[in-house]
Order: sequence, then C-alpha cells, then structure tokens
Amino acid sequence: MKKEELKKGIYILPSLFTCGNMTFGLLSIMVSIKGEFIPAAWALVLSLFCDILDGRIARLTHTTSEFGVQLDSLSDLVSFGIAPAMLIYMLVLQSMGKIGVAIAVFFVLCSAMRLARFNVKAAGGSVANYFQGLPTPASAGVIISFVLSYELLGPADTRLNFRTIPLLMQNMPAFFKAMPIVMVVLSFLMVSNIPYYSFKHMELSKPRAVQLLVFVIVLAILIIVFPQNIIFIIFSLYALSGFAMLLTHFIRHRSRFGLAHAKDDDEDEE
Repeated sequence: MKKEELKKGIYILPSLFTCGNMTFGLLSIMVSIKGEFIPAAWALVLSLFCDILDGRIARLTHTTSEFGVQLDSLSDLVSFGIAPAMLIYMLVLQSMGKIGVAIAVFFVLCSAMRLARFNVKAAGGSVANYFQGLPTPASAGVIISFVLSYELLGPADTRLNFRTIPLLMQNMPAFFKAMPIVMVVLSFLMVSNIPYYSFKHMELSKPRAVQLLVFVIVLAILIIVFPQNIIFIIFSLYALSGFAMLLTHFIRHRSRFGLAHAKDDDEDEE
C-alpha cells in the first residue's frame, strides 16, 4: 500500500468513530420518540465512547483536521444537544406543555452556541487546560446517567441487576421533579465563562501520578460495583466542579491583588 493511501485510511478511522457518534445519537432520538428511554440512554453512552475515541485516535495518529473538527461538532450537536433534549422532553418535560418545549429548545440552542464558541477558539489556535463553559458531552452525561439511575427504580424484571447506593436512590424521585430546573442550569453552564478542567493534556509522568493511579483504580472499582449510580455522581460532580474552580480563581486573584497592593504601600512609605 502506498504511503498516501495509508494516510487516507488513517484519516478515515477517526471520522468513522465520529460518524458512529452521530449514528447512535440519531438512534437515541428514534427510540426516545417511541418511549423506550433506557435503550435511548444506552445509545448515548455509546455516542460518548465514540466521541472519546475519535479525538484520541486523531491525536495519536496525528490526523487531526479542520474537517474532523467540524464533523465532530455536528455529531456532538446531534448526540449531546438534540438527543438528550428529546430524551428528557419525552420522559419529563412533555407533561409541562409549552414550558417543557421551551426548556428543551433552550438546551439545544445553548449546546449549539457552546460548540460554535469552541470551534472559533480552536480555529484561532487558543488552547488551554480549561474549557470555557460546561462541555456539551458532560452536560449530556448528567442527563444520560440520571435516566440510567432512575431506571433502577423500575420493576425488577425490566431493569439491570446492578447494586445501588440507597441514599442516592431515595432522592431520585426528587431529582426527577427538579429535572426541568437542572436542564435550565445545564444550559446556562454551557454558555457561561465558568472554567472546567480539561483532561486532554493531563500528564501521567508528574510526581502525583501514583496518587492519580490509585484514585483511578478506586473509581474503577466503584463503577464496577455501582455502575449507573457512580457515573451519575461523576457527571454531576464535574458539572458542579466549575463553581469550585471559579472560586479558586477568585481567591487567587484576590491574593495577588492584595500582595500587589501591599507592595505599592511599602514603596509609597519608602
């Protein structure tokens, strides 16, 4: 095989996963319309895996391209904007009438604006260790994992036989009622300027790599034991982590401002 043909094949590989992302998103929409919410949520889990793999493969094979970036954004809009909005609309928001429609539409619009802003920054060469606003896959992850955890409250013969965290499951009905508000909050977080940590440039060679490895192992064990519940907790904590990072940045800024002000005072006294 010629070198040019091999390179074309490599470029196709990440795009195949991106197309898989969009395909599972479309399938999720179709089954959501039929009222089959659990298969719809699992289809979006597969979309998440495809979304993770296409970027990793593109970076490992050095086949990132503008075409791939644009195709990825279109896929993300379908799988992590339209599909989760449809899923929650059919499950929760439909009974709210026009207000439910407005919340679902608002979520999709914010997803589109979040992706458009990311593309503009990427095209301008702006690369950072933090995302500006909650990423659309993480926002969709909160919704997907909620549906999967809520499914555990259903009849025993229709749900997967996984262990659950009792305290979390006791509060699932309350979270179901709060889902319209959660959708609105997630929408605002996506278009906000709140920083969210990006794991794309995480270095495992740093001194704290051992602690990180232990943390990942413990997390993996918890996911194996309580898969649906732990995934819901992870996505929810990540959505809330932006506020913690915002507070940390604010405290650091205040500290630097205080030190600079104290230095100016010392120079004035001299």
